Amino acid sequence: MSVETITTISPITNKPILTRNGLTEADLDSIPAAATRAFESYRRTSLSERQSIVKRALKLLDERQDELAKEITEQMGRPIAYTAKEVTTAVMRGEYLLKISEGALADTPGEAEKGFKRYIKKVPVGPVLILFPWNYPYLTLVNSIVPALLAGNSVILKPSPQTPTSGEQIQKIFSDAGLPDGVIQVFHCGSLTQIEAMIRSPQIPLVCFTGSVANGISVQNAASDRVGIRVGLELGGKDPAYVRSDVDVKWAAEEIVDGAIFNSGQSCCSVERVYVDAKIYEEFVSAIQDVLKGYKLGDPFDPKTNIGPVVSKRSVEAILAHVQDALDKGAKDSTPENESFKSPPPDGNYVAPTLLTGVTHGMAVMTEETFGPVIPVMKVQNDAEAIKLMNDSQFGLTASIWTKDVDKGHQLIDDVEAGTVFINRCDYPSPDLAWVGWKESGKGQTLSKFGFDQFVKLKSYHVRDYPK
Repeated sequence: MSVETITTISPITNKPILTRNGLTEADLDSIPAAATRAFESYRRTSLSERQSIVKRALKLLDERQDELAKEITEQMGRPIAYTAKEVTTAVMRGEYLLKISEGALADTPGEAEKGFKRYIKKVPVGPVLILFPWNYPYLTLVNSIVPALLAGNSVILKPSPQTPTSGEQIQKIFSDAGLPDGVIQVFHCGSLTQIEAMIRSPQIPLVCFTGSVANGISVQNAASDRVGIRVGLELGGKDPAYVRSDVDVKWAAEEIVDGAIFNSGQSCCSVERVYVDAKIYEEFVSAIQDVLKGYKLGDPFDPKTNIGPVVSKRSVEAILAHVQDALDKGAKDSTPENESFKSPPPDGNYVAPTLLTGVTHGMAVMTEETFGPVIPVMKVQNDAEAIKLMNDSQFGLTASIWTKDVDKGHQLIDDVEAGTVFINRCDYPSPDLAWVGWKESGKGQTLSKFGFDQFVKLKSYHVRDYPK
């Protein structure tokens, strides 16, 4: 029987750079079976043993950051100036989860009563299937794999076909750190049918998926006929920023440009729509233009490059379609002159940062996830209008308000419908806060002490002294 060949296409050159073999039909049974066998042994290890393994693995991850950074740049196109930072941030995030793991996984005592002992224990769920994306492969994976392993689960990893080496590198790092064989398995797959078949395996009690809404719904549907399976979804966003009239305009513009087009805007929590008080609207647009003049679009292996290619030709088409739709409906392209925007390298998937003004919610760029380096800016008359527009979305991942009046910011942000809200910051999942999507941005949560919850099930112990 033929096996699927999965090819990774470079976003820098649009040429093949890697191939991997997909799953055989036998793999659909053997991988969950092997994960179950590994789990039966690993779940009996102590938390302190697991903590030691994770600690060593994080150290190795940090030591290998330069090698991993080069692979990230080559496979998904983020500039080399920033890719090592993903690895070091993943390490810091993992270290925080490691630090809080004892408390997060501790037993909960029941009420004291003479002659009885009652408590609730958190026990691992079993083999966890983790489907993780290409845009931040190490940052997104650490959210799930660290608490999963610390809780005593085995894991099955499916990296994106765009960044196949990320799963392999993590498997090797944990093996070198002393994790028993079989506790982490990696497979490659480009077939939705086979992924759905893996999800339906009765030996898998939890699926963690990070990606698009459409694929998240497919994952959820594949699991819908099984009571004993949980699904955690980290999906898309259309994250708004509201700039009030009291801000330092230049500073706010610098921060928001970074939050909108870092990683070429390919982040679920990128700023995708900006609402600005009419009193400072023109000044703010001018400040955005000044910031964009200093950015460089180009070869991601050039350390001076700020913006590299987007991931695929298909992404280029989708981003440009949003821009064209906005222009057709009356928006204005207010992008400043920048020589690098005009002449990127010829063969890659380069999209110049685009500043759009005169936008409305009748345009796709203000309602659908763009996932590209586009900054649409809309004028608002007051706080109430801004909050109403921020909430006018099917998504609810993050949102930010920019103001000197932090107390007022608190009042306003309470009415914003998003799982993470920022005042004077954006685009930063903090490990001590729950990372949770509202609306169609997902369900379940990672990070913080609550990020351990989906990797355990509760078992209540009710013990009575033997009567004499």
